[in-house]
Amino acid sequence: MSVAPATLYEERVGARSVEAGRRHSRGRRVFYHVLTLVLAVFALFPFIWMLCSSLKTPAELVLFPPPLLPYTPQWQNYLEMFSVVPFLRWTYNSLFVTVLGTVGAVASATLVAYSFARFRYPGRDIFFLITLATIMLPVEVTIIPQYVLFFKLGWLNTPWPLIVPQWFGGGAFNIFLIRQALMSLPRDLDDAARVDGANYLQTLWYVLLPLCVPALATAAIITAITNWDAFLQPFLFINTRDNLLLAVGIREFQAQGAATGGAVVGGLRRDHLLMAASTLMTLPVVLLFFVAQRHFVRAAVMSGLKG
Repeated sequence: MSVAPATLYEERVGARSVEAGRRHSRGRRVFYHVLTLVLAVFALFPFIWMLCSSLKTPAELVLFPPPLLPYTPQWQNYLEMFSVVPFLRWTYNSLFVTVLGTVGAVASATLVAYSFARFRYPGRDIFFLITLATIMLPVEVTIIPQYVLFFKLGWLNTPWPLIVPQWFGGGAFNIFLIRQALMSLPRDLDDAARVDGANYLQTLWYVLLPLCVPALATAAIITAITNWDAFLQPFLFINTRDNLLLAVGIREFQAQGAATGGAVVGGLRRDHLLMAASTLMTLPVVLLFFVAQRHFVRAAVMSGLKG
């Protein structure tokens, strides 16, 4: 059976169009991958430079042009850094504030968000708008009243000014984030829990929160990173060297050589030790990001399956 020339021509044209579309799609994917790689290099370069500088000798740090990689990695820089500054003590202080502050912020924000999302009472929407309006207030506006309050309470040079306020509301952003997650859930879940004899807290704990894991995880991660990197409030409220948080402690170490533009100990520049301390402070945030990314995907899939 013969095939008409017109049909053969149409088939060839169609095949060429499909092949051209595939080449175009492949080229576009390659372009996007290259662009993403370039942007990733720009984003990671400061961290790579800090890591490499922490393994250099003091002489290599002042060379021009500066080498990216150390000639011989000086791993003993990290051991020397531990002997120069109380890094472990500062790490413990930061962990203490980060853990307790994050738990308190997420727990209290969840209760406030539950009230805004699932209950009806006079002035609820007005209170919620006022809560959102506090996001526009810079921390500098309230820092002096807070300082006076904590001074009268005798909490200066203790971690409590950094922890206790987070147990009262948890922050407007966390409240908004968790409220939106709760409002996306059907109220039939609450009614079914009431029929089974659950009270309000049991409904929140056993029914609603398992479906809001992505929002809770996001609030916890953002709060933890904020507490870990906090500088202004720890700088104002804590002055004792052994009670400093990591960010303030590293800045205090750097300030020892402010006149010479770097960290100085015993009359010698110790910028490589400063880079080592900064690298160790950054690592928990990087690890937390990768762990949280995996949990975000898992939580999103689980919440989707549960409907």
